[in-house]
Amino acid sequence: MTSVLDKIIARKRVEVAKAKSATPLETLKRCVADMARPRNFFGAVVNERIGRHTRIIAEIKKRSPSAGVIRQDFDPARIAKQYHQAGAAAISCVTDEEDFGGHLGYIQQVRDAAPLPVLRKDFIVDQYQIWESRAAGADAVLLIAEVLEEGKLLDMMILARELSMTSLVEAHEVDRLLKVRHYIGFPHAGYSLLGINNRDLKTMKTNLSHIFRLLEFVENRNVVVCESGICSGADLARLRQRGINIAIVGEHLLRQPDPGRALRELLGPKQPTER
Repeated sequence: MTSVLDKIIARKRVEVAKAKSATPLETLKRCVADMARPRNFFGAVVNERIGRHTRIIAEIKKRSPSAGVIRQDFDPARIAKQYHQAGAAAISCVTDEEDFGGHLGYIQQVRDAAPLPVLRKDFIVDQYQIWESRAAGADAVLLIAEVLEEGKLLDMMILARELSMTSLVEAHEVDRLLKVRHYIGFPHAGYSLLGINNRDLKTMKTNLSHIFRLLEFVENRNVVVCESGICSGADLARLRQRGINIAIVGEHLLRQPDPGRALRELLGPKQPTER
């Protein structure tokens, strides 16, 4: 892991300890017990009925360590509405506060604004955060292979499945991909996706060609999610040619005056415009 990621993970462990003191696990469990079933994140993005069209998981985040402030007029609910109207299949909501300007409360704001399933994108290091994510309204969680040991990753995938949530298992490098690729579909099919992130954890730069190199190690491309480095419809076309029909796009959209319009232009005229 890079020093940047090391620092984030160390900080996250402290944050989780404070959250446990403020809101005990049993409190979260009682909250979750009274909630309706999550929206089907997996079904929203692995949608064979629309064929080879790209399903975009549109991301909401204010800033990042690599890009700085991405959007000054940051309104998660308004952005979510724009994404939904433009044809997003789902929404990724970044909740890390210190480095990304997020907040756990943004998840419910997004859910109230749009009927799309929502992924909590954060640095999850403890099962407590899975319960916390569901209690906050998340329908899916990001699990980073470079952060979690295999046993802990599997435990989290099992817990997410028990809560009817989708797990997006993300790998950056080939060694991690080789370790986690066989777990996609565990413990039951229809609850996990394989994310390949094109950001180099050492330089923090993105390169879309990275996913094409790693694809040779992946058998089922229907559940692969391309993350980072997408800036144009041509990028999506390159992915579709390799059998990749799901992608997370955030920074490119959020830097535009109208993120919804930017998403429509990215998807192109042949893409579905309603959900």
